[in-house]
Amino acid sequence: MIENKAIDIPVPFKRSDYKVKPEWIDHNGHMNVTFYLEAFDHNIGDFFRSLGLTKKYRRRESVATYCGDFHIHYIRELFEGTRIEISCQLVDFDEKRIHLCQSMYNAEEGYLAAESEVIYLHVDALARKVSPMKSDLFDRVKVVYEAHKILGRPSQRGRTIAIKKRD
Repeated sequence: MIENKAIDIPVPFKRSDYKVKPEWIDHNGHMNVTFYLEAFDHNIGDFFRSLGLTKKYRRRESVATYCGDFHIHYIRELFEGTRIEISCQLVDFDEKRIHLCQSMYNAEEGYLAAESEVIYLHVDALARKVSPMKSDLFDRVKVVYEAHKILGRPSQRGRTIAIKKRD
């Protein structure tokens, strides 16, 4: 059984208690690209736990989640000690995949610093293969998806990377 109720999940899911750590600063004096991924990943972990996809649930059901694809769009610098807020929107899913878009903000000044788009795979931890979610988790994800649909399509969804040629 899933451990939380859907009503507990904000639309979008947000956490604002993250902070840029001193060890995240690179030779340019700003947050290194590696740690944008780490911060986004922490937020995804928090989001999954809010779905009831906890360590206890994973062990009991012998399931895991693996990252299948992860894109980050860097928009503006973040600096040591800055509080950051990350929002997470469930934009699509099926029995084996969860598609999320996230936005990272400087929580003090309010500007958008980065966006991500990610697809996670639901995995049978014993077989180590992508597998369908159990019905309780799938139903929970469906409820959150329906709630998050009111947010509309995030701007970063399906974004491609290219160098635009100048004429």
